[in-house]
Amino acid sequence: MDTKTSENLLEQAKAAAKTNTCCSYSNFTVGAALLDSNGKVHVGINIENHGIQSICAERTAFVGALTTGAKSFRAIAVVGKKLDAKCFSRTLPCGYCRQFMSEYAGPDLEVITQDEADNKIYTNKLSELLPNAFLDF
Repeated sequence: MDTKTSENLLEQAKAAAKTNTCCSYSNFTVGAALLDSNGKVHVGINIENHGIQSICAERTAFVGALTTGAKSFRAIAVVGKKLDAKCFSRTLPCGYCRQFMSEYAGPDLEVITQDEADNKIYTNKLSELLPNAFLDF
């Protein structure tokens, strides 16, 4: 993934996390920007509620994309920060999201995040983050 595309995805994820916060329990806002194989970007945010049914930004991006008919994905940018923090910090998908993404994107999906304080961008393949994904036997 070229630097310009990665930076664009990160900016879209940040915009979603700043604008559409639904994190009144953790006060930790997360944004995701999912790039499909046709070049369309689907954004998502974490949505919290009283129970255990909260949903992560990565999955809301995928659900939105899948709902519109997208079937193939190249990359996802994920950013997060406390609401009162100035900078986004390195935020990686949780285990549930990693497994979910492996179902719809496969091992070569690029997962991009950023630590703004260090001005560093991190990129991993999903297979690096989920080396032993559950397989349907």
